[in-house]
Amino acid sequence: MDKKIARLRRAKSTRAHIRELGVPRLSVLRTGQHVYAQVFSADGSKVLAAASTTQADVREGLKSGKNAEAAARVGRAIAEKAKAAGVDKVAFDRSGYRFHGRIKALADAAREGGLQF
Repeated sequence: MDKKIARLRRAKSTRAHIRELGVPRLSVLRTGQHVYAQVFSADGSKVLAAASTTQADVREGLKSGKNAEAAARVGRAIAEKAKAAGVDKVAFDRSGYRFHGRIKALADAAREGGLQF
C-alpha cells in the first residue's frame, strides 16, 4: 500500500496548489482497464465535462481501453466537451501518476484539442 499512499500524497499537494490558482481542473484516473478524465469547476463543486474509455463513442474502433491510443482518444473527447462547456484554460491534475505513457498521451491530445494547461 505504500505505493498507493505515496501517489495519493502527491495528488493531495497538487490539488492544494491547483485550488490556489482558481482555474478549472482536468483530473485523470487510470485503472488497469480504463482511463477516465473529468473537468471540474474552479471551486470543485461541479463536473463540467467528462470522458472515459467506457463510453461507446470513445471506445468505437479501439482494440483495448487501456493503452496510450485509448488515452489519446479520451484526451480529444474531453477537450471537445470542455470547449463546448466554455472552458479553454485548465490546470492538469494527473492524480499523482507519473507524466508518461497513458497520462502523457491524454494530456498531449487534450492540448491538441485546444485546451491550455
